[in-house]
Amino acid sequence: MSTATMTMTAATTRLAPVATPAERAVSAAAAMVAPISLKELNNLAELQTRVDRKYFVSAGVFRQLIAQLAGEMQVLEIDGRRTFGYESVYFDTPDLTTYRAHLQRRRQRFKARTRTYTDSGLCMFEVKLSGARGETVKERVPHPVRYGAQLTGEAVAHLRTTLGQAFRQDLPAGMQPTLSTTYRRTTFVSRNGECRLTCDVDLVCRNGRYEVRDTGTHVLVESKSSGPGSAPDRILRELGVRPATVSKYCVAVAALHPELPSNPWQQTLRRYFGPRAVSHRSTTTR
Repeated sequence: MSTATMTMTAATTRLAPVATPAERAVSAAAAMVAPISLKELNNLAELQTRVDRKYFVSAGVFRQLIAQLAGEMQVLEIDGRRTFGYESVYFDTPDLTTYRAHLQRRRQRFKARTRTYTDSGLCMFEVKLSGARGETVKERVPHPVRYGAQLTGEAVAHLRTTLGQAFRQDLPAGMQPTLSTTYRRTTFVSRNGECRLTCDVDLVCRNGRYEVRDTGTHVLVESKSSGPGSAPDRILRELGVRPATVSKYCVAVAALHPELPSNPWQQTLRRYFGPRAVSHRSTTTR
C-alpha cells in the first residue's frame, strides 16, 4: 500500500465521549487508583525486555481486577488525563512476510511500526522482536511525526541493524506501510515497577479502504512483567480469564483481508470485533 493511501493523522483521531461498556469500565477503574507522573514512571525499571500476556477482559471483570489491585497499582496521568490516544502504522512486504512468520509460528519473528502518541504528537519507530523463549524485546528510535506512514532512511537503518544483531537476518525487500490501528490506552504500573498493565479500548484497524472496530464490550489487557507471572495474571486466572494469543497487527490483517489464511485469530475476530466495513475516514499524508 502506498503512503498516499494510508489513513493517518492525530488530528482526526476519534475523541468520542466515554460510551461503550469497556470505555466506562476503564474510566471508572482509573479513578480508583493513585496517579503516577510520566517522569516517575520512567524512573522505574524499563520493561523493554519482558514477558507479555494478553487478555480480552469483559467490562465487569475488569472492574473487579482493578478493584483488587487498587492498593498496589498506580495509573499514568499526564496533564490531568489518564487515557491517551495511540496510532500505529505497520510495515510489511507486499506478500506480508512478517504476518506469515507469525501465522507459521516461527521462533524468530518481528514487527516493524511507527507509533504516534496522538495527544502529544510524539512519534517513534519500533521493532518488536519475539525470541525463542517467548520473551519480547522492543527496540525503538525517535521518528518524525510528519513521516509516520513512511520508512525514513534512519528507520530503515535501525530495522536493518536490529534484525542483523538479533537474528542475523537481512532486511526483507519491499517493506512498505500495510495498515494502521488506533485505540485509547490507560496504563497501570505496580508501585515496585515490576509489572505494568496496558488497557486498550476503542480499537480500529484500517488499510485505507476498509476498517474493522472492536465491539466495545471487552478491554484488551496486556500484562507486562519481568518474570514468569504477576499479581494481575494470578487474579485474572482466579476470575476465569485465560491469556489470548493475539497480535494487533495479525488480527488487523486477518480482519481486513478475509481471503488470507488466519485460523489462529478467527475466534478472536468472531468474539471481539465487528464486521469489515468501508472506511469513511479521510486519507491524508504527513
